[in-house]
Amino acid sequence: MAKLAASYREFWPIYLREHSRPATRGLHYLGTSLGLALLAAAIVTADWRLLPAALVAGYAFAWLGHALVERNRPATFSHPLWSFISDFRMFGLWASGRLGRERARHGLS
Repeated sequence: MAKLAASYREFWPIYLREHSRPATRGLHYLGTSLGLALLAAAIVTADWRLLPAALVAGYAFAWLGHALVERNRPATFSHPLWSFISDFRMFGLWASGRLGRERARHGLS
């Protein structure tokens, strides 16, 4: 992340810029979906060993996208909580078809 943000309001547009390529976002969505599925499976089966797998899945795909596609450093290292929140925010906006509008609102295509 090129610039450290002082507030979440300042962080969010930076986060969106750091996820400019569709393939990066796709890997995030894949990891988030898999992580949520593993979390649900852990709850349904009461197999708590799945919880670490949920975290690993979520982060592994995201970090892979940053390393191989975006070629930048994941925001997790500079703003772990805001990054976690933003991943779900981006996922929700994408799933509801509103991510394009949000990106445009911040001057991103």
